This record gives sequence, structure tokens and C-alpha cells, in this order.
Amino acid sequence: MTPATKTRVRNRIRELRFAAGEMTQADLADAIGMTRQTIIAIEKGRYAPTLEAAFKIARALDQPLEEVFQFDQS
Repeated sequence: MTPATKTRVRNRIRELRFAAGEMTQADLADAIGMTRQTIIAIEKGRYAPTLEAAFKIARALDQPLEEVFQFDQS
């Protein structure tokens, strides 16, 4: 995947962070043991998280996995 290519995994992380008391990217990164730069890349669709990371993000946001991540099949 080239840097300009977006992943087919879409997400609502930014929206859900704000719904969770305006959680920052740094707060989310700390909560799940990742870097803020990784959270930014995932939010922008430049990087698809591992399954383990996706579950950690969903749990940190107190949401089911399917509410946070969607797979674009087209």
C-alpha cells in the first residue's frame, strides 16, 4: 500500500472520541498502549489496525467493534 492509498477499513474513532468526553488522540493512545501517530494514521484511514488493536480501541471507546470500524467491500 502506498502512502497515498487509503485502507478499506473505515472508522468513527474521531466522532466517538468526542462523544466520550472529548478524549484526545493521546488519551486513546495511552489507554491502549499505542502512539498518538498510530491513532492519527488509523483515524485518517491510512492504516488498518490489527484485530487486537481494533478491539482495544473499541473497548477504550466503550463501543462494539462494529460501531467503531466498518469494512468497505466496494
